[in-house]
Formats: sequence, C-alpha cells, structure tokens
Amino acid sequence: MTRTLPRTSAVRTNVRIVRDNFSGTAVASLRTFGRAAGIAQESVAGIFTGIARGTFQWKEAILQAWRLVTVTAIPAILMAIPFGVIVSVQVGNLIHTLGADSLLGATGGLGVIKQGAPLATGFLLGGAGAAALAADLGARTIREEIDALNTMGISPIHRLVIPRMVAMLIVAPLLNVLIIFVGVLAGYMVAIGGQGVTPGSYWATFGSFTTTADVWVSLLKAVIFGFIVVVIACQRGLEAKGGPRGVADAVNAAVVLSVVSIVIVNLIATQITAMFLPTRLA
Repeated sequence: MTRTLPRTSAVRTNVRIVRDNFSGTAVASLRTFGRAAGIAQESVAGIFTGIARGTFQWKEAILQAWRLVTVTAIPAILMAIPFGVIVSVQVGNLIHTLGADSLLGATGGLGVIKQGAPLATGFLLGGAGAAALAADLGARTIREEIDALNTMGISPIHRLVIPRMVAMLIVAPLLNVLIIFVGVLAGYMVAIGGQGVTPGSYWATFGSFTTTADVWVSLLKAVIFGFIVVVIACQRGLEAKGGPRGVADAVNAAVVLSVVSIVIVNLIATQITAMFLPTRLA
C-alpha cells in the first residue's frame, strides 16, 4: 500500500501535466489563428480602402512581386518538367495496358491542371516565398523597425503587409499558368517521343476532357494558396522575437505551417470541386 500510493500520485501528476500542456497548446494555437485572421481581415479591407482613396503603394507591390518572381520562376520550371514527365510516364503505362493510348493527353493534362500546378505553386510560394517574407519582416521586427512604425503612428499592416499580399496574389496565378504550360508541354514531348502517341490524338483528347472551368479552378486554388502563405508568413515575421534565432524560427514556422495549410485546403477544395464540377466525359 505504501508503494502503490506514490506511484498513483505520480501518474496523476503526469496526466495533469500532459492535460495542461495540451490545453495550453490548443489555446495558444487558437490565439495565433485569431491574430492571423485579424491580419487577413485588416489587409483585405486595407487593399480596397487604399485603392479607393488612391493611397495604395503600387510601386512597393510591384517591387515585391518582382522579388517573388525571382525566387520562384526558375524553381517552378524545374519542378514542372519532372512532374509532367512523371504523370505522362506513370499514367501512360497504365492506360497502355488498358489499350487506351489516345487518352494520354486527357489524363496528363487533367493531372497537371487540376492538381499538379496549384499544388506546385502553393509549395513554391510556401517554401521560397514564405521564407523570403518571414525573413524580411522578422529582421525588421528584431531591428525594432516595426516598433518605430507604431511609434510614428504608421500601421505595419498597411505599410508592409498589404503590398506583399497584393504582390503574392499577382504572382500566384502567373506562376500557376507557367507550371501548367511547362508541365503539359513536358508531358506532350514524352507522350509523342517515348510512348508512340500521335500529336493529333493527344491534343484532341486533351481538349475533349479539359474545360475552361478546370483552368479557372486551378487559378483560384493558386490565389487561395498564395493568400494563405502571405498571411502566415507576415504573421510569423511580425511576431518574431529573440534575435537572429527568432527570425530563423519564424521562417521555419512559416514554411511548415504554409505547406500543411495548403495540403489541408487542397483536400477540401478537391472534394468540393469533385461534387460541383465533375470531370467531363468526352
């Protein structure tokens, strides 16, 4: 009895510690989500207000858009080529077994447009784009530039976040279009060069199964992913603390949270799209 009671007390203490840690983490996560939602709401409202009043910083937005292009354009091409090739080869082997080689254009095109391009866009923006934004704002935060802006009565959201959000929303669909073009072209070259598909049948099935709605959905998903990335990256950068180590932590958190959020949102968007916009049969 004397040995059982201390063990039981220790178990209860450990359970209580685990419960407190879990509840504390959950509350902190909800607060972080609330702050991110607040940044998103203020930024969206600030975009329309700034454009209506003629005070929007177009020069800064274009500069930030160019910076995003410089860190994502080449990786987008390098990612789209192998993705288009992999889709063409793997799907091509399957439909060749079924004796439907002419459908390779439809399967390859739909794979790139509906899933490959928006996911690749999101991952690139969530990787290179989020890292660049979080590092920039995090460095400004630890140098107390954000505090200086607040002291002067200048909102960091309007001065720093809104131009970066507009830049991200401009670059995301353009990057998505680039990945679609390169991915479909790479799949086409593999299909006609290594799998014996004629160019006419490839493009005929591609046009029969792929609709403009699929392209619009792909662009919309890319814009949503870009919006998620910029909100997360800016929120983590503005809340960086602890010197250079804090900036590194903010960058890591921004990248991880962006990628995880993109995967979850893509899963939900795919299910909604499948219900309301099913694949058209030729």
